[in-house]
Amino acid sequence: MTDPVVIVGGGQAGVQLCLSLRKSKFDGPIVMYSAEADAPYHRPPLSKSFLLDKIGEDKLPMRPESFYPAKSVALHLNQAVTSIDLDARQVLSGNDRQPYSWLLMATGAAPRQLPVDGAELSGVHCLRSLDDSRAIKARLNEVDSLVVIGAGFIGLEVAAAARSLGKNVTVFDTADRVMARAVAPAISQWYQDMHLQSGVSLRLGEAISSIGGNNGQVTHVNCADGEVLDAQMVVVGIGVIPDAGLAEAAGLHCDNGVVVDEFCRTSDPFVFAAGDCANHPNPFAAVDRLRLESIQNATDQARVAAANIAALASGGAAESSSLTSYKAVPWFWSDQGEHSLQMAGLSFDADEYVMRGESTANSFSMYHYRSGKLLAVDSVNMPRDHMLARKLIEAGVSPGAEQAGDSAFDLKALLPSKA
Repeated sequence: MTDPVVIVGGGQAGVQLCLSLRKSKFDGPIVMYSAEADAPYHRPPLSKSFLLDKIGEDKLPMRPESFYPAKSVALHLNQAVTSIDLDARQVLSGNDRQPYSWLLMATGAAPRQLPVDGAELSGVHCLRSLDDSRAIKARLNEVDSLVVIGAGFIGLEVAAAARSLGKNVTVFDTADRVMARAVAPAISQWYQDMHLQSGVSLRLGEAISSIGGNNGQVTHVNCADGEVLDAQMVVVGIGVIPDAGLAEAAGLHCDNGVVVDEFCRTSDPFVFAAGDCANHPNPFAAVDRLRLESIQNATDQARVAAANIAALASGGAAESSSLTSYKAVPWFWSDQGEHSLQMAGLSFDADEYVMRGESTANSFSMYHYRSGKLLAVDSVNMPRDHMLARKLIEAGVSPGAEQAGDSAFDLKALLPSKA
């Protein structure tokens, strides 16, 4: 019997690999290990709709329990892989050794910890897992004041959710604008105004020096300028780090994550990686390689890994020219309160910005250019703009700045007919 494809990690990439392998007619066994006790679930609602009881836990699973046996997937929950033996092609989980034909590293990322005194107090939370969200949700209705450390997507989503419940919310970030690493200044300004109007207090360009408490429970934060601010809960959202320790210990090449090639292969030909842990070459990036923390990236990389594993298993991909490359347009989204931010492409190397629409109308897009080339589009409450932007970027079409800025100009007409 052929050794199974083994998946380390029970997130988006792992589930997508199962789906894509079966869709490609791969009929070999699949084994998935997850360190969490819950079956694979959707993470985006954890910082917003789940916190607000707009959806229950029954809506979180990616697939029903019946999916895994129906697809002949052996799902091992609450069972972490402790080491990988590349030479023997086996993973170790406790005292169990599981051989594999191919392995997918889908270990994701872990929240970056806040390096200040008091971060260990009860009531100080990161938000990455369902257990994290459960803990925040259970406490949220009991507190009056919440401090959020980090004005990125997760921090602002939690801030908006808490404020909608009438909580006093203060957001700290050492950057001088919200989402500074992800969006153009005009987008930051619009979201700053929106959060301020809702009653959120933004402390930008500021840091806290420590977290204080009583009987092990957080009661306040100490600001760098000496101010003491009441807080019965602190949520830390200062980014994540790739969970690559297992891969590194096994001897796989790691550098800001598990290093993969354009086929999602690691330095070992029988091991693939996908999702937040994978440092990969991306044709839409201005740098040689990067990690992307998004559902899109995890899903599309897993599809590529599945296509290549299926081809290798059938003996039809002995040469790299027969393998599938990863070349999906990156896209992201963040729902903050009633407003949706959707991003297509990678904008961090832009040198020109053009607005399409009016920010005062609460629906507009920002087009990012580098030397006249369209890199990315950020859309606020403009889903049609977002979908069109993905097509433009994928097709390599760059509207002129005047065209992009003219809402009456039909950008769709610039697309090749096949797009």
